[in-house]
Amino acid sequence: MPVKSTPLPEGLATTNASTGTARKAGVDHYENFPVASVLCPPHLRPAIAAIYWFARTADDIADEGDAPPQTRLDDLAAYHADLMATAAGLSPSPRWAAVFDRLGPVITQFVLPVHLLADLLSAFEQDVVKQRYASQAELLDYCSRSANPVGRLLLHLYGVHDESSLQMSDCICSALQLINFWQDLSVDIPRGRIYLPADAWARHGVGEAQLLALDSNPGTTNLIADCAQSARAAMLKGSPLVKRIPGRGGWELRMVVQGGLRILDKIEALKFNTLAQRPKLGPWDVVVMGWRALWM
Repeated sequence: MPVKSTPLPEGLATTNASTGTARKAGVDHYENFPVASVLCPPHLRPAIAAIYWFARTADDIADEGDAPPQTRLDDLAAYHADLMATAAGLSPSPRWAAVFDRLGPVITQFVLPVHLLADLLSAFEQDVVKQRYASQAELLDYCSRSANPVGRLLLHLYGVHDESSLQMSDCICSALQLINFWQDLSVDIPRGRIYLPADAWARHGVGEAQLLALDSNPGTTNLIADCAQSARAAMLKGSPLVKRIPGRGGWELRMVVQGGLRILDKIEALKFNTLAQRPKLGPWDVVVMGWRALWM
């Protein structure tokens, strides 16, 4: 799902913007969105939490419960209307008041690019109706709306606007989204979602029936290996961005990048058999990530 794009160790606390309480990453959806790690600048935490809660609520609309697809799409349209009303300084409907009461002041204070928030909703709408991707290009188009807006919103909060930094952020965010897909194959495929691009299936002689059966064989592991390699290349291409973000934010980004790379290491250690097992990060991985972050 969108924004589920930053693999971090399970147990790292994130902030529930609705209640102000901590929740453990990895317990629920959005396990990978670093809302309030100790490295996040304190003055930005309320803004990041408001964006997080906006996205998480939209994810719930799109993916939780047993509502039929058309109802989910109608609700997302209503949610989008409330976003636009809030951005225009108007009162949204009371349905999601807890979300927009927090987001509205953040939009005003930081002059948030509202189209990036709308892009996230577009990706959630796509999740309702689309469960297969024909090509890498089609998948990256999805990432451009499901993941890249998060990075651009965070850069906006940090006051970073140059095109080179934005492009590096896109590389990191798309890579994180793809890494999350390859990490979660054993979870997503039983739910009917196959994010592995179909043209890559063909190159490796893999059929849809094999994937739906979670059939691990040389074809599927080679397919996942190629996808993982592509994600690693994108992450490394974007990684110089860590030197452009000042202070705590730069260190948090280093850990985010290293978290994604560490998940790829775990996938490789499983011999790319993530159809059978979902790799996770643990306490020792935090140490490894921190050490590697020091040398970026």
